[in-house]
Amino acid sequence: MTAYYNDNDPFAGAWLRALIAHGQIACGDVDDRSITDVKASDLAGYRQCHFFAGIGGWSLALRLASWPDDWSVWTASIPCQPLSSAGQHRGHADKRHLWPAFFELLAERAPSVVFGEQVSGAAGREWYAGIRADLEAIGYASGAADLPAASVGAPHYRPRIYWMAYTDRDRRQELGAPRLHDNGKSGNDAPRSSAPDDLADPGGHGWQQGGASSAQAGQPEPARPSAFNFWSDFGLVYESNGAALRIESGIEPLAHGIPSRVGRLRGYGNAIVPPLAAEFIKASMETLRDASATSRGQQILHDQDNRDRRNHRRRELRRERRTGMRDMFAGL
Repeated sequence: MTAYYNDNDPFAGAWLRALIAHGQIACGDVDDRSITDVKASDLAGYRQCHFFAGIGGWSLALRLASWPDDWSVWTASIPCQPLSSAGQHRGHADKRHLWPAFFELLAERAPSVVFGEQVSGAAGREWYAGIRADLEAIGYASGAADLPAASVGAPHYRPRIYWMAYTDRDRRQELGAPRLHDNGKSGNDAPRSSAPDDLADPGGHGWQQGGASSAQAGQPEPARPSAFNFWSDFGLVYESNGAALRIESGIEPLAHGIPSRVGRLRGYGNAIVPPLAAEFIKASMETLRDASATSRGQQILHDQDNRDRRNHRRRELRRERRTGMRDMFAGL
């Protein structure tokens, strides 16, 4: 198997298995244990490892970015409730702060490339600053970008911090034992979000499929994109103030009686935006290629400098030998 998927939500696990069976994401195994129960030895033989995998958004994003299934990479969308503005703001003290568990596996297995995502805002930036220190301690270089889903044409803002880390194994060996910036202890996983009860609409009011005429009298339908993109086919949800929100066609989140509706909403709510993640991956690939070229160029210059130094030393030795021989003959 190429890929390993870990998520402790049984509904997400079933969703992942269905996506794998239909070839939508990289072929692999799904592990529904808590990450705190996963050992580094469990990951041997896998080229891709997706933690907090949700509904497989990172695997899809990698494919959209033309990252082959058999290229080594890890991904992690670590739970955001400890930091989210909608949560209890406990930060690193929250038992759902699971970076330490992921970091332990990362330090031992040492994949070359890691991609991740976290909530935006001050809390997310603080979180990234901390994990960046951890990553540097075990030989990873890291970078991040704060990106909204709307930047790739999504009908919602949804800003997230996307981050990437890269390591050179030789550099890791020079830096010694890993550490954690907060010396945190991981707790048990918890579902990363839940669908609010007030989303239910037993009467089916306020929902329009496929951008049909407005369910709210006098409310114009939002303009559709002139060119097809990932969100060209959408449905409309109307808020109490009459504002229209676009969502993926066919979801019907306000309809009564949809099978597994809450599980589906939780899966969508926790998911990354794959087209946006794909753009970040492609930009990261360009950066890695440029860094590789720069590294090769620096190595060439370094090797040339060493050759020049050796040649210079040889010339000095030859001069010294000639001078020594002249002095020797002059003394005869």
